[in-house]
Amino acid sequence: YFTSIRRLNILPAPIHQQIQGLLEAKQYREVINLTEKQGDFLSYVVRAALGEAPHGYPAMERAMEESAEERTTKMLRHIEWLNLIGNVAPMLGLMGTVWGMIGAFFTIKGSGPADPAALAGDIGIALVTTLLGLGVAIPSLSIYAIMRNRIDSLTSEAMLVSQELISTLRPGAKR
Repeated sequence: YFTSIRRLNILPAPIHQQIQGLLEAKQYREVINLTEKQGDFLSYVVRAALGEAPHGYPAMERAMEESAEERTTKMLRHIEWLNLIGNVAPMLGLMGTVWGMIGAFFTIKGSGPADPAALAGDIGIALVTTLLGLGVAIPSLSIYAIMRNRIDSLTSEAMLVSQELISTLRPGAKR
């Protein structure tokens, strides 16, 4: 999935140029036909806007915003598992830390003078589980942040382009 979060799949320049040319030529049916064949974000949003053209420009804007939000949310859902792992992993590491410390206290309690080797094993469990939790969380949250920023950046740019394309259909707009 990560390889699909690219400009080519969200805001493909050739499709942008084709839509722009067709709109300038007032070939609205051809724009709809073109965008129906495409799977990119820009085509989806423009098609949604044009589908509401009979209801006026404000309806087109609403359709554009709703479809962009829907598609963005769908994209973000595909990477949400990284966020979940990044937030749960430290908790699992902490649970292991607590387990190791409880073991250390039981070692101290049960044997009179504490055996350093037994304590070292329990403290080692605590430290290793903490390290493993952080070792999973940090990369997961880092990748999640990078992917989320990429999605936000590309979809925002595609939305601006969509608005620019559709603005030519606003009553009184210069064409």
